[in-house]
Amino acid sequence: MEKFIELIIKNLNSNGFPEKKVSLPTEKMYELADDRGLSLNSVLDQMKQNYEIDSHIEVERIIFTKIESFHKADMFTQAQEMLKNLSPEQISQYRQMFENMSDAEKEDLMKKGKDLGII
Repeated sequence: MEKFIELIIKNLNSNGFPEKKVSLPTEKMYELADDRGLSLNSVLDQMKQNYEIDSHIEVERIIFTKIESFHKADMFTQAQEMLKNLSPEQISQYRQMFENMSDAEKEDLMKKGKDLGII
């Protein structure tokens, strides 16, 4: 699947991607995926998850666009600003909510914080 994705990305890049939206013929894309024993829908899902490339399937064409990613630093700054504006009561409520979480929920929350660079 990775080789097919790399081929698609190479084709997209040669047509001005990611600066421009690029479309490829729907029927041909399904045929190419099928020839390789792949599900085109699975390929498009992988492209979205791993390469931040979104796709919109139409009858005649598939339109590819680059997903705009947020900057972790901006998000961290926004989180700090929000925390500064919390009242003592709100902080107490959040603390109590955290304390009532299961160990698995706490672990998941901490992992997400680390992934975002907050912790």
